[in-house]
Parts: sequence; C-alpha cells; structure tokens
Amino acid sequence: MKEKIAFLFPGQGSQAVGMGKELAALYPVARQTFDEADSALGYKLSQLCFEGPEEKLRLTEITQPAILTMSVAAQRVLREKGVSPKFVAGHSLGEYSAHVAAGSLDFADAVRTVRNRGKYMQEAVPVGQGAMAAVLGMPLAEVERICKQAAQDDICSPANINSPEQIVISGSKPAVERAAELAKAGGAKRAIMLPVSAPFHCALMQPAQDRLGKDLQDLTFHRPQLPLVKNVDGELTQDSEVARQALVSQVTGAVQWVKSMQTLIAQGVELFIEVGPGKVLCGLLRQIDRSKPFANAEDEASLARALAAISS
Repeated sequence: MKEKIAFLFPGQGSQAVGMGKELAALYPVARQTFDEADSALGYKLSQLCFEGPEEKLRLTEITQPAILTMSVAAQRVLREKGVSPKFVAGHSLGEYSAHVAAGSLDFADAVRTVRNRGKYMQEAVPVGQGAMAAVLGMPLAEVERICKQAAQDDICSPANINSPEQIVISGSKPAVERAAELAKAGGAKRAIMLPVSAPFHCALMQPAQDRLGKDLQDLTFHRPQLPLVKNVDGELTQDSEVARQALVSQVTGAVQWVKSMQTLIAQGVELFIEVGPGKVLCGLLRQIDRSKPFANAEDEASLARALAAISS
C-alpha cells in the first residue's frame, strides 16, 4: 500500500473534447463539479468539455477553466475513493488545481480567476507578435545562452523547464525563431515552434501579471492543508501569502518543473498521480526519473489503474 502520494495537475495543452464526460456520468461528485463551474462562469463549460467544438475549447480563456474543472472533478472522485495525497503540484495553470486540492482556494473563485488569467494572457500581447518553441535534447545552460544571444533587443527566455530533455522558450516571435535556429545549429535534437496563442511565462506577460495580481489580492486564500510545490522555484509552501505571491510571479516567471519533481522525489513520494486530462506530466516524470512509479486519473479505466497502483 503506497502512503506517500503526490497529485500532479496538468496545464494548458492537455485539453481534449470529451474530457470529464464519463466521470460526470458515473460520479455525482464529478457532475456537481461541472455544474458548479457552469454556474460560476455563467455559461455551459461542461458542454464545451464534453461535446466541444474543439476550436472553442482551445481558446485560452475557456481552456484554462476547462482543465481546472476536469482536474478538480477527477481529484474529488479520487478523494471519494479514499485516496488522499500528501503533496500537490500543478504545471502552470495546474497550480490553481493544486490550490483547490490543498483547500487554499475555493473552487468557484479559482474557476473565475483562471478564466480571467486566460483572458489577460491573451490580451497582453497582440496575436502573432509572441511565440514559444520547444527545444529538445539541449542542456539548460546552453538554452539560456542561446536565448540571450537570440534576444538582441527583444525578449527570449526559458519558460518551462519541463525535463532534462525538454525546455520550452518564450518571447517575441523574431527572437524565438532566431533561438530555435541557433538551437538546431548548436546541437539540439529538435527545436519546434509551438502552436500557441501567446508567449506565456516571459517578461512580455507583465501586463497580464499586473492585472491578475489585483484579482488575486482580492481573493481569500486559506492556509494550504497540504504542502504545495510552487512553480516559480520548485519549493514547498503551506503559507497562504507566499502561495498567493507565487501565483502572481508565475505569469512572467519560468515553470521550474524539474526542480518541482526533484523536491517531491526528495520528500520520498512513492507514487505520482496525474489528476486531470492527459498524461503529459507522466511523460515528463519518466524523463526526470525513470524509477518513480506514476499513474493518471482522467476516466474510469485510468482511475482503476491508479487505484491498483496505490494498493500494489
């Protein structure tokens, strides 16, 4: 029986039409979570999650509350089945799901906040002016050097330090394109421009950070009941003010996912469960430390496998 469990919550890019549909049909607590989100937002988010259309679900201000709601629904089903995590962490947007799981943010507040977060991020940079790229198979120090070289008078910096194999960079489009070319020439396995609507987690997001900071200041943060890993530095906190500030800084700061996972590994976590849509974080964990057991929970089949992994 595994006692030390960490719940990991995915971020943007993990959405898929149909997510949560099966859980909502089988578990009243999941259905109720989608109903809560619908009433907090004033539109049928549940319908967009279950039926699409995909192009609407892909809009940042819909994607963010959609993934949060799906993650919270799955988390509540796990809790109902007696699974309690000892730690929580979330990738970018997923940090809000982690806060709901830790009891530091009320769900309805979190749903409305991430809708605004998506809107502010989208509005911070005119479409087409920013870009992001994934650099595969290049050490962080080398990626940082290339970003500096490519930036010239523009912005270009690491945005998601996802695994030793994968670092996402973000900034103004010309600078990110230059960095991707330099990375290819400098020995990266691949450098791929990403189909994103805005350059997340870089200095260009400052207008969004300022707007979101005001919203977060007005929210009630409770003391996290579980140690929560902060994206900005990969460290644990159970302090509500520190946690609030970390969500503000996160908008322009890089997601320190490697450090976050190393922190949890050092705490002796026995099983990592990705709670919500997809298996992106399971894949990253495999690149960070292949020896660590993981599972995911997004539908009935994966839920059954996760429960089996806990009792094995």
